[in-house]
Formats: sequence, structure tokens, C-alpha cells
Amino acid sequence: MAKKRLLALLAAITAVAVIAAGCGGGKGGSNQEPAGSRQGQTQQHDGGGKQEAKKEPVKITIMANLHTPEVPSDKIEKLLEEATNTELEIQWVPDGSYDEKMNASMATGTLPKAVYIKNQSSYILLRSAIRSGQFWEIGPLLKDYPNLSRLNPDVLRNTAVDGKIYALYQERPLSRQGLIYRKDWADKLGLSAPNNIDEFYNMLKAFTEQDPDGNGLNDTIGLTDRNDLVYGAFKTVASWFGTPNNWGFQDGKLLPEFMFPEYVETMKFFRKLHQEGLINQEFPVTSKTDQQNLLITGKAGAYIGSMADVGTLHSKIIEVNPNAVLDVHHKIAGPKGTYQVWAIPGYGSLVLFPKSAVKTEEELRDILAFYDQLMSPELANLIYWGIEGEHYTLEDGLVVPSEDVALTDREVKPYQALQIGGVSTIEGFLQAKHSPPSKAKAEELILDNNNYLIHDPTAALDSETYTLDGVRLGEMITDATYKFILGDIDEDGFQAVIDNWLKQGGQKMIDEFNASYQQSQSN
Repeated sequence: MAKKRLLALLAAITAVAVIAAGCGGGKGGSNQEPAGSRQGQTQQHDGGGKQEAKKEPVKITIMANLHTPEVPSDKIEKLLEEATNTELEIQWVPDGSYDEKMNASMATGTLPKAVYIKNQSSYILLRSAIRSGQFWEIGPLLKDYPNLSRLNPDVLRNTAVDGKIYALYQERPLSRQGLIYRKDWADKLGLSAPNNIDEFYNMLKAFTEQDPDGNGLNDTIGLTDRNDLVYGAFKTVASWFGTPNNWGFQDGKLLPEFMFPEYVETMKFFRKLHQEGLINQEFPVTSKTDQQNLLITGKAGAYIGSMADVGTLHSKIIEVNPNAVLDVHHKIAGPKGTYQVWAIPGYGSLVLFPKSAVKTEEELRDILAFYDQLMSPELANLIYWGIEGEHYTLEDGLVVPSEDVALTDREVKPYQALQIGGVSTIEGFLQAKHSPPSKAKAEELILDNNNYLIHDPTAALDSETYTLDGVRLGEMITDATYKFILGDIDEDGFQAVIDNWLKQGGQKMIDEFNASYQQSQSN
């Protein structure tokens, strides 16, 4: 019955959209017209002899990355076509070979009408192609679409090339980062969630030295970390110290984060943790799996990373110790008494529209109308959650996904790659029912992080040196950071690495980012 209700609803959406389109008239005359409203029309007679226009569906070719082993069934696709009056041709490309396929299609001029770009790194490499006019600018058109116009202006600016908007984006939480810790250990030792860095240090010290598991052995540590200075603990703790996010301004000039004193103070803090044995000693070569296992097996009491990880960690830790209790926390103030946390640009994948495939602005507007409809709550929930009663049920207005994971992987999960916008930009977008309570709390704190963000001022800026040589130059600083923490070099040694970084291309990168910033301010 639930499936029938959805089919009826989708049919109603289409009917309403077609009627609204008929009233709009003219090119772009109605914000509500369906994707197929500008295509060629044929005439058909109804029973009373009257003629009515039948809109031909818009044909849209799409290339999207596939995160599941198999290409999905077309069940969701057919419902989308019916609701949007489109004829979709989706080319599913395995995620591991997506960039390679994308580059090959560009080289042969065979890009489809809508191309998904995997992430920010892949997008940066396309900026020269965007500048050369290979993709449509869509920024001035977004105001004509009620749902697309809800996209976050700050996130759109982060996707901009020379101040112009070319891409739609799939929303990502700006900052998931925070602390997951053993609340049962903290309760036993009389500790509350830490409010500042000193209290955080004291928690780690107590978890290490005061036998929180009560086995009489000196076999626990405070913090478990891994070989990742970004999504591990280091960058989040650096935010607490007030370090800029990748780049920051000093005397009106952009400089990399590691040239700020707060970065050095963060390194000193981690060196102290390492010297005192409050962190796993081999964290620079520890994988994420091994990092999490230290928490799961009761060897460590604190984990810094995505607070959303608490759900998976909870399910695994209670298999080892049913009495273990995890909690999440985020507001840990730095030396200046304020809390801040670094932010990503706010998008995951992006959608571009190649001029080689989309020949006219009218055709582009039809495709944008399709994506506008994808941001309606009905279709957004369809592509993300599937069909109610078949792929999920609702409890208190919250989604409980089917326990048949193979079914949802086969019929729903791949279509999540088509999503545009997200929870903050789609009214009526359904949320999951989280279990345990710490997972629900994590989602609340992730949203609250939006009030304390440190943004990367170079997100929409350009540096040719960064594009061509940023990885190599970044590895120099990463290696030096680890060496400082491990005690292999001191501050003079770290500065020597920075001096070499500047000579190897770092100074050129600084100059290019600053020139790009000045240009952006003059536009």
C-alpha cells in the first residue's frame, strides 16, 4: 500500500507541474514547470474531441560515480522519470576509476549533459577547463528555480571559479569533528566532559594513570590517534588552539597554517602527550582501523574525529564490553577561552554541465528544472531513502532503514550519488532514527558546530603551484610535524623545513594565493 501511495503522489506531482507549466508560458516563464515543458509537443484528443498538448520528456544523460559493487536496478530511476517527465540515461562508473573515465570522456568530447565531480580535489583540476569555457555558468540562473535558489551562498562561493558559479553541489556537514570518550571511565574517575584544553589533558592523564577499567594493571592510554593530521586528532585540536584552517591572514597577507604560532603550540601539546605516554606511541603509522580498535577493546578512552563514528563504535564496543558507555562532546575552549573548529568547504560531489553536450541555454534550463525537482522533499527522500514500506519505515517521523542491506544497496544506495543539496537546504528532508542516544546527540553537535567554524579562505582561490606540486610540498610539512611531535627536531629544525618549503615552491604558492585573493576582491 505504501508503494501505491508513493506512485500516486509522484503522478500527482507530475500532473501539478504540467498544469503549472501550461499557465507559465514563454521561456523560463514559470518556476514550477517540469523538465519536459520546453520540448517538442504532440497533439492528442481527449474523449470530448478537445486537443491537449502532450509534453515530450527531456532526455538527460548523466555520469555518476558508483559506490556499490553492482549497477542498481532501475526501479527508482523509473519513478524519477515519471515524476519529472524526463528520459534518463545514467552511466554508472565505479568510484575507483571515475576520474580516469572523466578525463577520457573530456579528451574524446563524449561527456554527458550532467557530469558529477567526485570531490574538491578532482574539481580543482578542472578549473582551467572551466575557465576555457567548456562548462556552463549557472549562477545567474539559480534564482529562477525555487529549490535550487535555496542552496547555501557560502558553499556556492566555495565552488566558484573567478567568482562565477558553475556547479550544483551535494551538501556535506561543515564540521563533524569532536570528541568521543568512555563516559563510564569518566564517571568512575569523577570527571566531566572537558570544557577546555587543560581539562582535556587531565582526562587523558587520568585515563592513562588511574586504572579506569579497574583491572589493577597499567594497560590503558588516554587518546587513540592515527596517521592522519587532518581527519585524525591533530587538526581538530589545532582548531581549539586557534590555528587557521589550512591558510589564514597575518598582517593582511595569506600564509599557510604551519607558519602561525598556534600550529607550533599544537605540536608542543602532542609532543607532551607522546612523551608522557598519554597517546598511542606509534600513532604516525597507525591505521584508522587500528586506532578504533584501541577504543573498542578498552585500551584507550578518547577518540577525536567524526562524532558520527560513535554509532559504529558503540555497536562494536558493547560486543567486547556490554557495560561500556560512549559519549560525545565538542566545545573544548582554547587558550583564549573560545571554541572553534575547522570546516570543510561544505560540499562533496558537484555537478557540471558541459557545453559539448548541452548546446543551448534553453536545454540547460530544462536540465536545471530536473535538478530543481530533485530537491523537492518527495524526490529527495526517494533517491536517498527509497520507497516507504519497502526500503524504510517511519517511527515518530524518523526513518528506520530496512534490515535487508542487500536490497537497499541494490535498489537505493547508488541513487544517493544524484542528491543535490541536503538537510539544511531541502525542506521536509527525512532524518534517520538514531540509536544509541549518543548517535542522536552527535548529529545535534555536528549541527551546533556550524556556530563555531573556521573556514579555509583559499577554498575558492587558485594557485598553479598548489595544483601541480601541492602534494609534495605538503608532505614536507607533514613529515616535519611528526618529527617535531616525536622529538626528532626542535623549533629551529621545524623552521628549517619551512625555509626549504619556501625555496622549493612554497613562496610561489603564497604569492599565487595572495594574487588570487586580491583578484577575487576586485571582481
